[in-house]
Amino acid sequence: MKQLQVENLFRQIAEKYPATEEPSLFTDIHIRLLTETAELLAFDDDEQLIAKIGIASLIDNQPDDPQETITKLLREQLQANTLLVDNLGIQKPYNFVLENEEGEQIAELYVADDDTVIIGDDLMKGLDADLNEFFEQLIKV
Repeated sequence: MKQLQVENLFRQIAEKYPATEEPSLFTDIHIRLLTETAELLAFDDDEQLIAKIGIASLIDNQPDDPQETITKLLREQLQANTLLVDNLGIQKPYNFVLENEEGEQIAELYVADDDTVIIGDDLMKGLDADLNEFFEQLIKV
């Protein structure tokens, strides 16, 4: 049930931005979490509403923080629906970003570039340490 609700959000977005041979639109997808009304709203860069779903069943009786629960679910479903969300009629690169009720970014969910797709921020953890170690080894040579 949870997956179907989120897939519906992605389908609504895909209907708004169907795949084209040469996309000319530049925008990111901003998914806003409204905990008080239990909704997920998707906007473009111009704050135009693209899609909307109710998520009461996703956040009711959750022991965890609703933001964490929704972030995890959205990332899982973005990965499961890669063919749909990676082929929107939007010029790449584009991002799916989760925002709070005030429109402030909570998490970067998905980055699509021509040959690169990044889901979540886990890929960047430890990058500073790896780069520092690399440069130290490079200097020693």
